[in-house]
Amino acid sequence: MTSAERTELLTVDTLTVEIDAERAVRPVDAVNLSISPGKTLALLGESGCGKSMTALALMRLLPTAGRIADGRVRYHGADLLALPEADMRRVRGGGMAMIFQEPATSLNPVMTVFHQIEEVLVRHRGLTGAKARTEATRLLAAVGIPDAERRLDEYPFQFSGGMKQRAMIAMALAGDPDLLIADEPTTALDVTLQAQVLDLLASLQASRQMGMLLITHDLGVVARMAHSVAVMYAGELIETGAREAFFAAPLHPYSRKLFAALPTPAGRRQPLETLAGMVPRLDQRFAGCRFAPRCPSEMPHCATRIPPWFEVEGRQVRCHLYDPALAKATAAPPVATPKAADEARPEAAEPLLEVADLRVYFPVRKGVLKRVSGYVKAVDGIRLSLTPGRTLALVGESGCGKTTAGKALMQLVRPTGGSVRLAGVEQVGRHGRALRELRRQVQMVFQDPFASLNPRMRVGEILDEGMAALKIGGDLRARSERIDALLNRVGLDPAMRDRYPHAFSGGQRQRVALARALAVSPKVIVCDEPTSALDVSVQAQILNLMRDVQRSEGIAYLFITHNIAVVDYLADEVAVMYLGRIVEQGAREQVLSRPRHPYTAALLEAVLTIDPEASKATPPSVRAAGADHEPQAEIPLPSPLNPPSGCHFHPRCPRADARCREQYPDETTHADGSFVRCFHPLSHGVR
Repeated sequence: MTSAERTELLTVDTLTVEIDAERAVRPVDAVNLSISPGKTLALLGESGCGKSMTALALMRLLPTAGRIADGRVRYHGADLLALPEADMRRVRGGGMAMIFQEPATSLNPVMTVFHQIEEVLVRHRGLTGAKARTEATRLLAAVGIPDAERRLDEYPFQFSGGMKQRAMIAMALAGDPDLLIADEPTTALDVTLQAQVLDLLASLQASRQMGMLLITHDLGVVARMAHSVAVMYAGELIETGAREAFFAAPLHPYSRKLFAALPTPAGRRQPLETLAGMVPRLDQRFAGCRFAPRCPSEMPHCATRIPPWFEVEGRQVRCHLYDPALAKATAAPPVATPKAADEARPEAAEPLLEVADLRVYFPVRKGVLKRVSGYVKAVDGIRLSLTPGRTLALVGESGCGKTTAGKALMQLVRPTGGSVRLAGVEQVGRHGRALRELRRQVQMVFQDPFASLNPRMRVGEILDEGMAALKIGGDLRARSERIDALLNRVGLDPAMRDRYPHAFSGGQRQRVALARALAVSPKVIVCDEPTSALDVSVQAQILNLMRDVQRSEGIAYLFITHNIAVVDYLADEVAVMYLGRIVEQGAREQVLSRPRHPYTAALLEAVLTIDPEASKATPPSVRAAGADHEPQAEIPLPSPLNPPSGCHFHPRCPRADARCREQYPDETTHADGSFVRCFHPLSHGVR
């Protein structure tokens, strides 16, 4: 063992993974990396580049057809690949733990959350009975789940997407690991909870000197958490280096493209920068640079010569641009300027979908007779209107009722009360065939793409199903051609139509889900976190696609998201939701630049930036912005089963007074059409 291996927590040498198929696939090809105690290595790259497969290989959790073809993985000096499976089970969860990308498929649906956390506590820490329950409650509360003691006895299906992610983080941390592999750990989380979770991980890392492999597509998270960065493309690493240097000047043309794809308010008038083509198939032997077909700086020999590693100012990059033999060795690759788009938005027209006083209450039953003891008021009297060709963004913390509201619009969750009118026709109370027109005109892209796609159907069959049922798209041949066009439009190879959902990465499955929604030419699409599982380059493709489709077909979007940058780029109006009620709504420019509600200001303060210097300080946790913007103590989201009296936000608001604790504020409407529900609104924003 070398001296370097003795100081590293994890050392990986030339790790190569192969998937047995007609032609062997290499999703991981000769990867080298190391992680030190107390340090975080961020692994970046597009969906399908091999990041998650690398993590699974390190944990020896490869699928049945997968095998480690070459390489060595040393953890505390021990060769993990040589350990018997019984010894490896002790390492998993105790020494090394993993947070998986898709919580809905990683949690056992027939076990309560407590029993799943208890398994880890019993096996790796010897805690049982009351001690295990106390620790499980502490872990759930630490990751921001309100009313943790009660929710321990619930099943995963009773949790929102963000809460499932938090429960899985609690399970990973239950064994007190010293190496955490986090595969998109904050993907499903809103910005305020993301800040809390990152604070928690950073605190645990500092106190326990825990090493971390952070797989993420969020450059803001990388800027906040990483000490070093490794960029992965088509199964191999192409750039490595310190975080500060990477954000100051990324070297590889692919890395530069990732930054160019970020949505910004300044770029709202033009399409986002995208990467032409897609990640190449990994069942081939490459003769040259794997990125060459998509590279704006491709040279003749890029297609025939595999680039070696070059050192540039202490960093490593695999690119012919930095070959000292070339005259323009360090010239920055040119970045094409996208053609400016027409920013003119449709004038306010008659709303296509109108929602008034919508309420969704879930009964809570207790006792042997299961009598109703209360109600969870997931949606408590909201009103919305969706206009053709415009986008309404619905933002708020996980658990505030955003997804339930979206499902209630489509009658996928039956409203307790209120009205949903499509083109003037009431939909609440309809059943069966009477809802066919609603199903045809209103589609939904769900938050968890894997759970929303039938695992027994091929992708082509999934896309064809809706068209055939609604008699859209012509005959079988015409629909087949439409399916190929849809797959191309969302950045997938039409040859993938014969694959099952499990054969796709998380980001690719989300693109399939969007293609399915577009297949029946709807007038309204409810988008529940449609880009949360996507890396920035694919996100740019999807956002460009959504804007193009909206302009050409006049589709109205209800865009449920926690990504404020995406809201700033895509939305026309913004509604802010808190504990089942909308507390502020108005035009995008007003809400994001001059928020009036303290909760809206808190959301904006928690947004992470890609500036590493700004990200060094701990991001704000959930708190409101007062007049002086002084930090307030962190208070978790109250339970919707027992919301605070008066204004629901008053326990977390620095402006609250006795009136706030006793009365819920009515809407205050302004001349610009916006409204706010607050007795003490802000006179200026935080931006």
